[in-house]
Amino acid sequence: MAVETPKDTDPASWHRYFAIENNNRAWELAGMPARTDEESLEMLDTAHAAALHWGKVGTELNGMRAKLLLAEAHALANFGQSSLALAEEVRSYFLNRETDDWEIAFVHTIHAHAASAAGDGQRHRDSYQAAESSIAAIAEDTDREVVLMTFVQVPIPQK
Repeated sequence: MAVETPKDTDPASWHRYFAIENNNRAWELAGMPARTDEESLEMLDTAHAAALHWGKVGTELNGMRAKLLLAEAHALANFGQSSLALAEEVRSYFLNRETDDWEIAFVHTIHAHAASAAGDGQRHRDSYQAAESSIAAIAEDTDREVVLMTFVQVPIPQK
């Protein structure tokens, strides 16, 4: 979804524009079944750029959603420790507040992916199971489909 280019010179307008554009591009790259090295680097760059711009103009919720994206981008790039640290932070945030069903499912999904990338088998299994349950509990089919696009990239835990 393209965002209209700001017509003013207010830095806040431009931060918001670049936050959204980079966020959308990073999620597009993260959703690809495979990426070239260049695409992986672009995914990381755009995820970090989105977080930087949301940090300038976004709410606390925008910032946490940006960190959720960073956790996924880091997991996909096999940066397990940084991915898990980010996923732990956002998990704590979202699970301790009123959160929509789709967002809870995203949190568990990305936490499972981060734990897998970090080699933490128990957290991977626990979060994967929580992701499966929370995905099944999503009320809207379209919301479930969006979460499943990320969930299919999470390795299935070993028993």
